[in-house]
Amino acid sequence: MELYSSSESSDSDPAHSVKTLDYSYLMLSSQTLVAKLVDLENNHSRDEKPESVQTLFLYNNQLLELPQKVGIFHNLRNIDISNNRLKSLPEFLTHFPLTSLSAKNNIISNESLPKSFLSWSNTLRKLNLGGNNLSHFPLQCLELSNLKYLYIGSNQIEEIPRNINKITGLSILCVGGNRLTDVPDTVGNLEDLEVLIVSDNRLESLPASIANLKKLKTLQLHKNRLRTLPTEIVALKCLSELSLRENPLVVKFVNDMTYNPASLLEISARSIKINNVNYSRSELPQCLIDYLASAHHCLNPKCNGVFFDNRVEHIKFVDFCGKYRVPLLQYLCSSKCVVDNSVLQSQADYGRMRKVLLG
Repeated sequence: MELYSSSESSDSDPAHSVKTLDYSYLMLSSQTLVAKLVDLENNHSRDEKPESVQTLFLYNNQLLELPQKVGIFHNLRNIDISNNRLKSLPEFLTHFPLTSLSAKNNIISNESLPKSFLSWSNTLRKLNLGGNNLSHFPLQCLELSNLKYLYIGSNQIEEIPRNINKITGLSILCVGGNRLTDVPDTVGNLEDLEVLIVSDNRLESLPASIANLKKLKTLQLHKNRLRTLPTEIVALKCLSELSLRENPLVVKFVNDMTYNPASLLEISARSIKINNVNYSRSELPQCLIDYLASAHHCLNPKCNGVFFDNRVEHIKFVDFCGKYRVPLLQYLCSSKCVVDNSVLQSQADYGRMRKVLLG
């Protein structure tokens, strides 16, 4: 299983100053951390007052719980408690005016999160809960109106809530390594989104609304069950990174789908449409008249045909942002309408194809 998080160590600004307290990689237990904090509280110099600390690094220790004593840092803005053995996020954390909270790679469950993140609604910009035991999307996140970066990959989340678009300013959304079977079309309303990571899930399709993400630069789709991409994806002009490896569309992208013979109803309806046969409602069965209204035009520009229920599903390669050739699904009226795609015309084409399909 891949671990989906923003960095290998701290997600916070690594620039240390007198306002930064770094207790990372010290093998601290909860008890030894309390002892350190008591010592700091009782013996600090004028420049080391607890209330002057704005950034606290506690990542890569052996903490089973975050002690209440951390509350001495009244003005804490950034805290990184990643890579411990924490089972919960204590309620007292919501009393800090946090702008960044990283708690990745612990064993935190939904039930052990604070009931509300509302006190952070105007301050928190980065939240990393990747690599925990979350069974569903933490709805408290929807209260974070100023959140820019949300990392909740490598959990057991099965769906993204439709009202995800309440986090209007979201720039990075990482939900890779979960159990998602679809992406709600409301994701397309996240107008500021630049990075969308949904790799290593169970997705079989993407919503066409993805095309509304005009600022999207990175789209990671690898390790899913995608057989096609929505044609609207070619509208993503800013996209510079696209990963598709380990999807069925990569394995079978050169194969046409099975074509079954058309029904008599379809043959009759096609004949009427193609030959522009005039008819009155008294001359045809009502079922055929209703059926005629569901006609679709063949996408081959050289064909004037139509289809109804029976169609050929064909993979066509389309130039994408001048960087890739992406396999997209098109519907045709007949296997004779398949346009020959010279996919690998040159070594340059091959390189672009390999980049997008294999990563």
